Amino acid sequence: MPFWNKKTEKWLIVGLGNPGEKYTRNRHNIGFMCLDEFSHAHNVSLTRNRARAKIGEGKIADKDVILVKPSTFVNLSGEAVGKLVRKHGVKPERLIVVYDELDLPIGTIRLRLGGSSGHNGIKSIVEHIGSEEFFRVRV
Repeated sequence: MPFWNKKTEKWLIVGLGNPGEKYTRNRHNIGFMCLDEFSHAHNVSLTRNRARAKIGEGKIADKDVILVKPSTFVNLSGEAVGKLVRKHGVKPERLIVVYDELDLPIGTIRLRLGGSSGHNGIKSIVEHIGSEEFFRVRV
């Protein structure tokens, strides 16, 4: 059964970026930009502040989702993600993280479950949730 067809639990979808206006158009904020587009396309507002993050809850394709933009800097993203994973009982395999990847050609997206954690934001998430087995969307 494909990972998206399982019905039992919430999904946590996180976009990585840095807070503050001076970082708005920075490449590190591609996760924020993608999450903003995704939230708009699925009518899920990111209006609540919880666990050092802006969050929005809703349904996408009949699945309960929590969209997350950590309010920490990218390198400390695990602080917010770890708190939300524990609070909502989200298993690592129900976590999707969208972030920047310089080694990919512009316009390329790569999806992967698990893998190395060379990106500092990903390292922080691994450290705070205790697992590398979550989905990574590199843009």
